[in-house]
Amino acid sequence: MIVLGAGWLGNALARDARTAGWQVEATRRVADHDAQISAFCLTGSQLHHTLTLHDAYWICAIPPRMRQPDSNYLETLEQALITAESMACKGILLCSSTAVYGTDEGVFTEQSMLAPKDSKRQQVLQSAETLVQNAGGKIVRLAGLVGPEREPGRFISGKHLSSSSLARVNMLHQQDAVNGVMCILDNWQDAAPIYNLCHPSHPTKQDYYQQHCTREGSAPPTFASNTKSERIIDGSAICQLGFHYQHDI
Repeated sequence: MIVLGAGWLGNALARDARTAGWQVEATRRVADHDAQISAFCLTGSQLHHTLTLHDAYWICAIPPRMRQPDSNYLETLEQALITAESMACKGILLCSSTAVYGTDEGVFTEQSMLAPKDSKRQQVLQSAETLVQNAGGKIVRLAGLVGPEREPGRFISGKHLSSSSLARVNMLHQQDAVNGVMCILDNWQDAAPIYNLCHPSHPTKQDYYQQHCTREGSAPPTFASNTKSERIIDGSAICQLGFHYQHDI
């Protein structure tokens, strides 16, 4: 297995895959040999890497970093696909985002229409998915991630949110994200081209953040409105592969 982007999610994936007996090479933009992480980066149009695993699955967990002007996410992904093909990869899985569905209300499954490409975020997310699909890869769309070092009661404390207090949350624990990716790899031939990963519980943002802030002893956030809002990501399709959501959000 090759994990591109051994950050908060990719590093957890690489760790669990090694524990399960997989041979793993993990990358970041800058190598960290103590952590078994090699470099995979672009300098101009030149790709630098030291990957050696042939006939491996490739998982792209590189964050798009869309708010940073020096992000070369799509260019890096293009080079990754070329390199993966040259190394006879078994398949490539892109860790995308349920943000591709936009912010409109509704219940969103893998067959739902995507949001219009009228923002840089949508252009980047959907272009990345198209690149991977055209290369014969698969997509896993992740909901908002929580878990170790990402406790909602801390990172949301005291903030003013532009959303409604009655909007529903669509969240996913890091370990369920890792387990979901591993499930897709273990069932690659039978797996569908696209899966959502999102916990089946969808409390209101007010209830959800209040609970977490109370637990942490922190100040709850405030909201721009109290308008009822029903945007639900349906992450049940992957359960047909034998996957189960096991970790609370």
